[in-house]
Amino acid sequence: MTAHTSRTITWDEASARRMERQFLARPAERGTPVAEVAGAMLGAHAQVLSAAEVSVGVRAAGLTRADVRAALWDDHSLVKTFGPRGTVHLLPAAELPLWCGALTAIPTGPSAFPPDVRVTEEQAEQIVAAIGDALDGVCLTVEELGEEVVARTGPWAGDRVMPAFQDLWPRWRQVVHRAGQSGALCFGPNRGRKVTYTRPPAFEPGAVSGQTALRELVRRYLSAYGPAAPRHFAKWLAAPAGWAVSLFRELAEAGEVEEVAFEGEAAWVVAGDAGFPEGQVRGVRLLPYFDAYAIAAQPRESLFPGEAYRRGLAGGQAGNFPVLLVDGVVAGVWHQRRQGRRTTVTVELIGRGLTARQERELGEQAERVGEVLEARAELVVGKVTVGPHA
Repeated sequence: MTAHTSRTITWDEASARRMERQFLARPAERGTPVAEVAGAMLGAHAQVLSAAEVSVGVRAAGLTRADVRAALWDDHSLVKTFGPRGTVHLLPAAELPLWCGALTAIPTGPSAFPPDVRVTEEQAEQIVAAIGDALDGVCLTVEELGEEVVARTGPWAGDRVMPAFQDLWPRWRQVVHRAGQSGALCFGPNRGRKVTYTRPPAFEPGAVSGQTALRELVRRYLSAYGPAAPRHFAKWLAAPAGWAVSLFRELAEAGEVEEVAFEGEAAWVVAGDAGFPEGQVRGVRLLPYFDAYAIAAQPRESLFPGEAYRRGLAGGQAGNFPVLLVDGVVAGVWHQRRQGRRTTVTVELIGRGLTARQERELGEQAERVGEVLEARAELVVGKVTVGPHA
């Protein structure tokens, strides 16, 4: 794409707008629907549900994990399913047609499994259809769902050939994420220690076409995390970089996005949305594992400056450590260990001390994490000794 940039955006300007739109500059008002907060983030990563509860909770005044769980299991305004990158996310139920339309339209590469393990496209479609039929109106454990899938497809789907966690899983499980992304499956409430699956709220298949959904997802991504280049969007989705370039080109030709200069390269914003706050964002924030902001805000070298890049990332991958943001950049990592109704929040500073105001804000942030988790928090400033994703 040929650069025709009209203005230059600084990191401080981008940071200030992103944090404002993420409810990180100022939390959403008390009573803001949980789904609205999750939607502003473009989903909360929920492989570890407590981390998703903190991600959403710190963005809205008075919100606790009980509110997040009520949105999931009582009023069903949130859905726990497979979202960006094929990973588990909390997504607004009302936005499922958009997400399913977009995620199923992203091109995928060849299967990583050997030929004798992988499924054909026809078999994958059979499995997804069987999953949807089996979960209609019920919650099933993975073992129960497996029995139903095999009964609806054939013994081949149950062959234990898929290497996973020093075990072999049945063949059908390699397309579980695909079932989630197509709207045939989502998570139900745990049955004791066992995960369950169910079918999400029904919507008309193809309610939003793939191309329409993708274009809208780009606009929402740029609104929340722009300016951004196609490669940033591709990384966020785990999609092919060349495909993202073509998609952005189509949007540019249609006048739906416009180009700006950002951090020394061409980047994009939604057309007509090139206004940014002046000045640097101020304040201290604690973000949990795989927080949406830490993963999506690019360029990563600017969000994780200097020593923070080595300490706060795992091989360049964001999300493996909870992070401390000071004035919009990563300035520490943290860890919380819960015992009963108390949780100890240990914060390790990276390369800088804190002012008296920032120390006070850090204490308030630790208290807020405790409130979200319905526990009393004790703040300790010192070395975080656990490894990534601990």
